Amino acid sequence: MSDNALGRPPGRFTQYRRLDKLREILARHPRGLTLYELAEALGVTSRTMRRYLKEVEREFDLVSTQPKGGGARLWRIRPGEVPRKVELRRTQAYAILAARRLFKPMLGSALYEEIDLAINKLLAFAQRPGRGPNAGLADARLEDRFLYLPHVPKNYAEKTEELDDLFQAVSDLRPLSLSYKSAAKDVEEKIVIHPYAMVLHKDSIYCVGFHTGRGEIRTFVLDRMRDTECSISERFELPADFSVDDYFQGAFGVFKGTERHKVVIDFDAHAAEYIRMRKVHPSQKLAGIGNGGVRLTMTVGNLNAITSWVLEWGERARVVEPPELVDRVRTELKNALKHYASAAPAPSPKPKAKSAR
Repeated sequence: MSDNALGRPPGRFTQYRRLDKLREILARHPRGLTLYELAEALGVTSRTMRRYLKEVEREFDLVSTQPKGGGARLWRIRPGEVPRKVELRRTQAYAILAARRLFKPMLGSALYEEIDLAINKLLAFAQRPGRGPNAGLADARLEDRFLYLPHVPKNYAEKTEELDDLFQAVSDLRPLSLSYKSAAKDVEEKIVIHPYAMVLHKDSIYCVGFHTGRGEIRTFVLDRMRDTECSISERFELPADFSVDDYFQGAFGVFKGTERHKVVIDFDAHAAEYIRMRKVHPSQKLAGIGNGGVRLTMTVGNLNAITSWVLEWGERARVVEPPELVDRVRTELKNALKHYASAAPAPSPKPKAKSAR
C-alpha cells in the first residue's frame, strides 16, 4: 500500500510531524479513537502507534476507556488538558506575519511546512473585514506592506533533511549523530551531539550543543552537517543553567569559547546617530566624544565578526582597543590596498564629438 493510500502527506514525513499530527487528531476527537484508527490515520503500525502514544503522554495526560457494550479501547486526552485556542487581535496577527520571511531559508523542510500552515491560518484571520473604524477593510493588503526584511538568507533547499532532524533533536531533547566538517579541519568527522538550541542568524542556521566526544559545548553550522540521524530511543537532559545568550553576542552572531575582549570603538558624527539608535551588543555602553561623535564600549567573545563590522564603517570608525583588534583591522586594510597599489588608473572617458548641425 502506498504512503498516500495510508493518508500520509506527500514528501518526507518525519516522526516529529507524525507526533504533531497525532496530537491534533486526539484534540479533535474528545471521545477518543482506537489504537488501530489512530495507526491508520498516520499510516503506521499499531506497534509504532503504541510508542507514539507514550511520547504524547510526556505532554498530556492520556486515558483509555472501554466503550459500553465492549469493543476496542478508546484513547483520548483527558478533557481538562485538551489544547485551547489562542485568541489574537488583528494587529497581533499582522505583527507576527511581518516576520514570516525570516523562515524562508527553511523552505522545503517539514518544519517550514508547519510554520507556513500556521502563518496561512493567521493570514486568513487577519484578512477578515475589520470592525469599528476599520469596518469594510477586507483586502487592504497590509500583509504585503508591513514586513520585516531580514539579511539576505541562504538557500537550504538541499539541507531540508538535516534541518528536520536537527529541529526534532532540539525539540525532543534527543541525541543527533552526523558527519561534520569543521572550519579548522579538512577532515569530516562522525560525531554525536546533544543539540541544546537552534539560532537563525543573518544568513545561517546554527546549533549550540554538547559534543559528546570532546565533552564540551560548541556551536555547529547547518551548512557543514551531513548524514544526520535523530535518535528514537535515547534522550538527554538539558542543563538547568544552560542559556543560549551565553553563546550569542548580539548582532555579531554565535561564538564558541570562553574568551572575552573589551572593545572600544570611536564613531564620527556621521555614524553617531545610527549607533545611538541600535543595540548591537547586550553589554554596550555609549558616551559622547568631540565633534559630535560617539564612543562604543562592549565586552565580546570572538573578534572575527567585530573585525568585519568595523571594516564596513570605513573611515567612520576607529578602533581604540584592544590592540589585537587594532592590528587585525590594520592588516585587513593593508592587504586590501595591495590589490590596488600597482593597478593603473582607469582611463578618463573621451568627450563625445559634437554632431554637426
